Amino acid sequence: MTHPAQIPDHPLDLVLTRTIAASPHDLFRCWTEPELIRQWFVPKPWSVARAEVDLRPGGQSLIVMRDPDGNEMPNPGVYLEVVPDRRLVFTDAYTAGWVPSKKPFMTGIISFEPEGEHTRYTARVRHWTAETKAEHEKMGFETGWGICADQLAALAKTL
Repeated sequence: MTHPAQIPDHPLDLVLTRTIAASPHDLFRCWTEPELIRQWFVPKPWSVARAEVDLRPGGQSLIVMRDPDGNEMPNPGVYLEVVPDRRLVFTDAYTAGWVPSKKPFMTGIISFEPEGEHTRYTARVRHWTAETKAEHEKMGFETGWGICADQLAALAKTL
């Protein structure tokens, strides 16, 4: 397994790192159990209408986000790498059965590194183009993913 510090920076990456007062196991659960995903994955007042997880390389992920007006946005993808309690890699470049998506946007590289009684949580989002990276920044990557990291930390404390 590659340590997050060993993943080379890439010009198309956006990165959020936090030290969270929770175990890697609990954070991994929050990222991989549908009922937990629904509680933290989008900044409130958005919500997750549905979460489906087939937690294995090649397994499908589907998270349906709902905006405050009730509009739903499905986000299908597949897992590329699953290392329990340490790392998840997923992409929207494919859907179930390795069917290419219509518009790939990103690959997520999520790491959970133990640091004493805490966890160094790193969310690295690698984009396909400079345009999609700029679009994600404009959508509020830093603020939105930061709010979600706070929600993730609060939920993990309850497990």
